[in-house]
Amino acid sequence: PSAALRSKIEGKVMISFIVNPDGSISDIKVVKKAHRLLDAEALRVAKLMPKWEPGKDHGKVCRAMVAIPIVFEI
Repeated sequence: PSAALRSKIEGKVMISFIVNPDGSISDIKVVKKAHRLLDAEALRVAKLMPKWEPGKDHGKVCRAMVAIPIVFEI
């Protein structure tokens, strides 16, 4: 975000979400916070992600939890 860039704020935000059987994502949340501006931007970007490939368990499509880091560097 531009406010974080002007203030030279960096950090790593860990988000988690559920990948549903149709590939859509839901239950997006911040697991590890960095700064309120970075946390909000990570959530905003995560909501824009396209569909994912769903998880599989013994060949059957199922819901899967995913956790990914989003790194903000200047």
